[in-house]
Amino acid sequence: MTTTSNRRQFLQASVAASAGAAFASLASVGRVAAQAKAPLYKISLAQWSINQPLRKGTMQHLDFAKIAKSCGIEGIEYVNQFFMDKATDAAYLAEMNSRAKGEGVTQVLIMCDNEGRLGDPDAAKRQQAVENHYKWVTAAKTLGCHSIRVNAYSEGTPDEQAKFVADGLHKLCVFADTHGLNVIIENHGGQSSNAKWLMQTIKQADHKRAGTLPDFGNFSISRPTKDKPDAKTESYDSYVGVKEMMPLAKGVSVKPTVWDFHGKSGPLDMPRMMKIVVDAGYHGYCGIEHGAPDHELESIRELREQLEATREQLSKS
Repeated sequence: MTTTSNRRQFLQASVAASAGAAFASLASVGRVAAQAKAPLYKISLAQWSINQPLRKGTMQHLDFAKIAKSCGIEGIEYVNQFFMDKATDAAYLAEMNSRAKGEGVTQVLIMCDNEGRLGDPDAAKRQQAVENHYKWVTAAKTLGCHSIRVNAYSEGTPDEQAKFVADGLHKLCVFADTHGLNVIIENHGGQSSNAKWLMQTIKQADHKRAGTLPDFGNFSISRPTKDKPDAKTESYDSYVGVKEMMPLAKGVSVKPTVWDFHGKSGPLDMPRMMKIVVDAGYHGYCGIEHGAPDHELESIRELREQLEATREQLSKS
């Protein structure tokens, strides 16, 4: 009886182990297959690409999801300027959700401007800027976005600016964390277009919700303008800057123009840049932020096709 019982238990255990191993093997195959089908990166459309038609009224904000889908794009990145007074309008946000769902489009993030400087040297103004962004955090949550994009504007020495921006960013991240949202900074002119400075500043903010939005074409730090004709021409190399920013990237902004360290701009080497992006382990949305005047949609489609061709090329390498 004991020998028979032991033999039976052994056989049952062996069958169970074999079944478990087979199930684990199938599960592993399933995971590999799913990973193989996942795109190397996804493509979204930044609303700034159609800023001129939106300003002229020839395109409407609520049609953005439909416009993106017409360009073969299934992710959208809003700019708060185009629905500035709607952040707390529940009915309007519900309509945005309905339009996006109807088109099968994912709402990715909101780019936030004109809400004060998170790095303002004045502590009261800095705190007000932080609080001004709260409504965009909650709106982004309502829309199912993963982040809001903010700016790192300040004044003073580079170290002073880093201190002020890090303080404002940290405070906003504390609030955003309660909503499961990230707060990401784009290289957007001035000190923020110096990738080393920006990365040091974000690390100084010391919050898991703080990240970057590398923009291929925004590495011009300063150049002469009508308002500042005597400003020096200074830029950061786009390829170096993107590589330095990718470890904290929670989004990527794609433009067809890049900069070098000598204040000169030129055409983007798409395969080179996108290899930097994917080599960093990033497989999220890469947002097209480009719309040639008077033929915005055609230029968006062209850039989307380049991104798709590059993705296929990189997938085979």
